[in-house]
This record gives sequence, C-alpha cells and structure tokens, in this order.
Amino acid sequence: MIEPAIAVSDRSMAPHQYRFVETHAWWLGTFGPHQHLTEHRLRQWIPVQPDREWVLERELTGAQTWLTGSAQEAREDGFDILDVAPVGRFRARYGDFDTARDPADDLRVGFDTVFCAPPLPPRRGSWQSPTPDFLQRLPRDPATLLARLREDNPGSWFGPFAAAVTALRTALVPAELRAAFFRALSSLPGVSFTDDARNVDGHECVALVHDAGRTRTELLLDPADGQFAGERDTLRTDSRAGLRAGTVISTTAVRTAVVDAEGELPAA
Repeated sequence: MIEPAIAVSDRSMAPHQYRFVETHAWWLGTFGPHQHLTEHRLRQWIPVQPDREWVLERELTGAQTWLTGSAQEAREDGFDILDVAPVGRFRARYGDFDTARDPADDLRVGFDTVFCAPPLPPRRGSWQSPTPDFLQRLPRDPATLLARLREDNPGSWFGPFAAAVTALRTALVPAELRAAFFRALSSLPGVSFTDDARNVDGHECVALVHDAGRTRTELLLDPADGQFAGERDTLRTDSRAGLRAGTVISTTAVRTAVVDAEGELPAA
C-alpha cells in the first residue's frame, strides 16, 4: 500500500458565507458517430446553511475539439452542435437544481436566465449523487470506508475509485474524511501517487492515479489542503466507438474559495 503525502485542511467559514466552486471542463459528447470534447464553465455558490438557496451558473464557451468526424459532418447529419448541455443560472435549496427545466418557463432578471426549482426536502444522497448529509454519514476510518466503497460499488465502470472521485468532486468533503478517502484509495489495486501533476489550467497538483480497467483516472488535488482540484480520464484501450487508446475523454480544473455572498467572485 502506498502512503500518499497529502496535506488536508479546511477553511473556516462563517454562517452567512458561501463556498465558491468553479469548474473548467472539457467533457466528451457525441452526435451520432461524431465525438467531441466541449468546453464548459460552471460556477457554484454553496451556502454554509444548506437549506438556503444554492446557485449554479453553467456556460458553454462554444469551443469544441473533434475526436471523430467534424462539426461540418455533424451539421450535415442534422445535429445542432451547440445543443450540448443546459446553460443559465439555476437556484435551488440543497443543490437540487432542475437543469431539465423548460426555458419557456424561465424568470428573466436583466440579462440572466434564472431557473428556480420548487422547494423540496433534502435528498438522502448516494454515491452517484452525494449530498452533505450523505458525506456526513460516511465512516472516517480508512479501512471501514474502503469496505463501504467496495460493498456499495462493486461494478467495473462505477467502482470504488469512481465513487470516491464523485464524492470528492462536490468539494464538500471535510478534511478528516478526505484524509480517510486518500488512505482508502491507496489500498486499491492499480492506484499510484504522484506529486508531479497539473490540471487542465496548468496548476500544479498532487494526484492519486487509478490505472486499471478501461480508463486511467487521475484524481487531482490541491497540494496545500488536499481539496479536489480536477480530474483527467484517458482511455487505456481502443473504444468500440472508434477512439484510440491514449485519448483524453475528460479533463477538468476546479478551484474553491470562500465568499460572503452569492454571485461574488473571489480574487483571481
């Protein structure tokens, strides 16, 4: 078992403040046989008090990299290449954003499109959709956490490593639990540690790397506090859809900060 040298700590937050989470992502999309990476930018304001409204802004920059086919071929086949993901500003208690809401029902404020979900009780959460309450219930002992990861996620596609990355991606995992995750993941076959990694924005990271199965997954972490800083998925074998081994199919950079109000941006 490796012993990853990853420091963990949490920022102190006052009851009125928000955790700001910004994601810069290139995610895989398909239009029939035409496969591409599209650039996404997401900003989320998560209140310390989770029953208050969370805010999510989703933007598509318009940039695309074609892995198979081309934009022209996709258009000729009748696809709208800009129809990739819902965009706009979404608001909801507990982060239960209704991103499938019909834009015809939107509320326009200035130049912003705001999608407001109806009030709902908090979800219980799961590995596929972790919530603060779900994370709070997870064991802090690394061996017990590893057993839980394996028991709940026996699949080859969404296995223990993928489940842990999904939890850490929320940027809501407290330092004590992050440390347990890192020790638990280091016990998995095919996992290695490197202190020489960079996310898609070029920021220096440390990483736990899961080099097994169909993809090589790099869990990128901020070396200062062990907070989630991005991820990268690279095919280890040729795909049935025509992508070759070595193709990056997902890459992200994530930064977190503490701000005093929703919509506030931290200093660069």
